[in-house]
Amino acid sequence: MDFDTLIIGAGAAGMMCAAHAGGRVLVVDHAKAPGEKIRISGGGRCNFTNMYCDAHAFLSENPHFAKSALARYTQWDFIELVDRHGIAWHEKTLGQLFCDGSAKEIIAMLRDLMQGAGVALHLQTDVRDFAKAPDGFTATLVKDGKGTPVTARNAVIATGGKSIPKMGATGFAYDVARGFGHRITATEPALVPFTFPDRRFADISGVACPARVTANGPGFDEALLFTHRGLSGPAILQASSYWEAGAAITVHLAPETDFATVLRHKRTEDGKKALTTELAHHLPARLVDHLGTQIDLKGRLGDLSDARIDAICSDLTEWRLTPGGTEGYRTAEVTRGGIATDEISSKTMMSGRVPGLYFIGEAVDVTGWLGGYNFQWAWSSAMAAARAIPT
Repeated sequence: MDFDTLIIGAGAAGMMCAAHAGGRVLVVDHAKAPGEKIRISGGGRCNFTNMYCDAHAFLSENPHFAKSALARYTQWDFIELVDRHGIAWHEKTLGQLFCDGSAKEIIAMLRDLMQGAGVALHLQTDVRDFAKAPDGFTATLVKDGKGTPVTARNAVIATGGKSIPKMGATGFAYDVARGFGHRITATEPALVPFTFPDRRFADISGVACPARVTANGPGFDEALLFTHRGLSGPAILQASSYWEAGAAITVHLAPETDFATVLRHKRTEDGKKALTTELAHHLPARLVDHLGTQIDLKGRLGDLSDARIDAICSDLTEWRLTPGGTEGYRTAEVTRGGIATDEISSKTMMSGRVPGLYFIGEAVDVTGWLGGYNFQWAWSSAMAAARAIPT
């Protein structure tokens, strides 16, 4: 089999690239179905992009690398594509766009585009002996124990990172890149819950509240969820991308509440009320009970001194916690780090070491925030490569 372009990986980036690359394209994946991470994303409705997507929302050794691809294929371009295919969508919060119906509609759209472009799709197929050849690349496709040689003038690696191994995630992209002399930055689970070895929040598992969570980076104002194993929720997942093992995170509970002003006002207006009763108007009662085992919340509002109010407010807005670890790649939505960008073109995603070899999507050292940013990187990096591949 001979093709213009071999794309390894039938996820979001791989299918998007295949649909727009032109020429004779073959997509290969070891999964039973394409787009499995699309299917499970967003609770089955796929948070396919974010209205506010730009490079500030991405982590990378080179924070400027993502700018070119994101600027040349924007969230508005993908929204137009979705609209053109009659997929209804809505904004959930913070610019996060979801399908009204099912994530399967995004997969179906990409498959229709691939079919229209004449793309060949081989599933449940392993790629072995991938190598550079004088006129392109060679590999052996293995299915049901039978090997078939394939050649292609261009190759695109779109196999993602290590997150969610039960869905088939592997380090294939890193192995290929490393084999051609590319550097791999440190990889860690990202957008992942924190764990605490003492399970200190087991008594309030299931309790959620608004919070601002900071971990060596920007603070994220979203929901915080206490679990049997530790902390989760959007604010925690966001902060996890910036967290370093052994470091503390800072939690500001109910960031829209000015506790100092509230407590000083209530001290005068309703001094006989218990402090915990007032706090339970602003925080979940079970959380207030839990906090009462860690800090002194006894007594009435009228008995609070200014100094004690300041101390309580500090405890509520500068709560420092040191996670023991994370849930790991098992539940991580993405992988932080990956193929270093110093020898990849930001305009074309082509390797600076191997002409005709492209790396796109999560495999590259570009990690987006929670909320559709990583899908937009998949679409944008895929289009950068697709437009650059000669046909």
